Amino acid sequence: MQNLWIIAEAQVETATGSVEAQPAGQPQASEVQAQPMNQSGQPVVAVDSNAAAPARPQNPFSQQFSWIFLIVIFVVMFFMLREPRRKQKQHDKMVQTLKKNDKVRTIGGIIGTVVDIKDDEIVLKVDESNNTKIRIVPSAIGKNLSEGQ
Repeated sequence: MQNLWIIAEAQVETATGSVEAQPAGQPQASEVQAQPMNQSGQPVVAVDSNAAAPARPQNPFSQQFSWIFLIVIFVVMFFMLREPRRKQKQHDKMVQTLKKNDKVRTIGGIIGTVVDIKDDEIVLKVDESNNTKIRIVPSAIGKNLSEGQ
């Protein structure tokens, strides 16, 4: 069942400036059904979504502010992304300058002496008395303790 709702009709004559409108309380001949009622007994009013919203005055600085805001966001993001890259480059340089007999500390806190360096692993001697050696990946090196000497 299709509901036909007619809220109000108005005819505007631009030449004379007169407005004719049918009162909302009187039923029209073209109305098929009575208006639906809500639980409190009042008629339900339909809202036209195509109705023009009242014009809001625009702030002349709002567009300039949005551009400035976007530029500031991009600058902050640039510096936030730049710092980890710089630290990664420093770490790579430190690992590449490692040589035999350097004393190093791993990111896990193990302190040892470099015995052998290969492309994908580094062998550390961690105990002199038992001649204990461990193999680690280069990214596990935290700090070269021999640099200051």
